[in-house]
Amino acid sequence: MPKERCGLSAERFEAYYTAIYSSRWVRLRKALLEDAALLAFSRGLSIPYLLNRASILAALALRVPESGTVLDACAAPGGKSLVIASGLNDDQSLLANELSSERRGRLARVLDEHLDAEKRRRVRVSGFDAARLARHRGEHGRFAGILLDAPCSSERYVLRNEKALAEWTNARPRYLAQRQWALLSAAFLLLGPGASLVYATCAVSPEENDGVVSRLMKKYKDEVTLDEPEFKEGERTAFGRLILPDETSGMGPMYIARVWKNKT
Repeated sequence: MPKERCGLSAERFEAYYTAIYSSRWVRLRKALLEDAALLAFSRGLSIPYLLNRASILAALALRVPESGTVLDACAAPGGKSLVIASGLNDDQSLLANELSSERRGRLARVLDEHLDAEKRRRVRVSGFDAARLARHRGEHGRFAGILLDAPCSSERYVLRNEKALAEWTNARPRYLAQRQWALLSAAFLLLGPGASLVYATCAVSPEENDGVVSRLMKKYKDEVTLDEPEFKEGERTAFGRLILPDETSGMGPMYIARVWKNKT
């Protein structure tokens, strides 16, 4: 790709996020280029797993009922699935789902390596498109809880990858927000009454965070209740919490919103 085009993409990227964060973007950009704050999560695991501290909070934000099957809708590489699986009892199970076959293989290996046999048997790995699954009415209300860590812009990755930065356009967040909405709206249909759904991304673009959740709140109105997570890390947004590394000693970025599906 010509240098002029690469430079233009980088300029657009900078202009886009400067418009959102103003002078703070300089500080946030610097933090995104630094290594993330990792924690060796070990509770209930046979061997610890290194995980961004904000990712642990996202997984713990899901309220898992005493019984039933929980869905991790976009589970690879598996860190959040491990956090959920670590606390499962005999009446609970986890469906760790990943559409990509390559990433699904990595997910299965992570589960095999870090869970003992007893916990591993409570976790199944699948490879369906969560957005398509909701087209089948028989699947509606199937899950007792859902974690949707949706594919996103991942600005930390873009800033560190020359090719990704060169290919970036202003349309990328908008395109991803459409995919995220398809996944979130489908997840809500798959969610059982009285169950919780956590929507998370590692994006810093509001279009992919509050913008997506706002569509859910508008569409389902009386069927959905916003439920703020208990943790206080990060900053409150209209519909969730946003953990940014410039204010949390390297945690995140991670957007986390939790909703309940009301009982009818």
